[in-house]
Amino acid sequence: MGIILYSLTFSCFIFATALYLTRNRWNHLVPIPNNIYTRLPASFTNDIESGFTSTDFDLTTNVVAGDPRAGLDQQAKWEVQKIMTSRRVGFDEARRMYTETRFAKNNIGPDGLPRDPKFVSFS
Repeated sequence: MGIILYSLTFSCFIFATALYLTRNRWNHLVPIPNNIYTRLPASFTNDIESGFTSTDFDLTTNVVAGDPRAGLDQQAKWEVQKIMTSRRVGFDEARRMYTETRFAKNNIGPDGLPRDPKFVSFS
């Protein structure tokens, strides 16, 4: 039993080494999607150029006012961009879907009210 385990481990090691050494010959045959990594912008100007703005969510006022912040939240931009590419929707729709998902994770209804049965609202 020990010799079989040793032989199998050694064969896998030799096979992996051979694949590593010949990766230039076969690497182009591996299907890799184009949208694995895209660098996200780090300022409001770059956010506008990348399409993270609309008439309902206008970032030009931040740029005109000289806002020194680094731009939108990186994690949120990544999630919204993922929704935009996977579902082929615009920025406003992707932002709405992202917000509703965040609401659902935090036990908040789509209308913005908490789903907590003990919640009391005075209006």
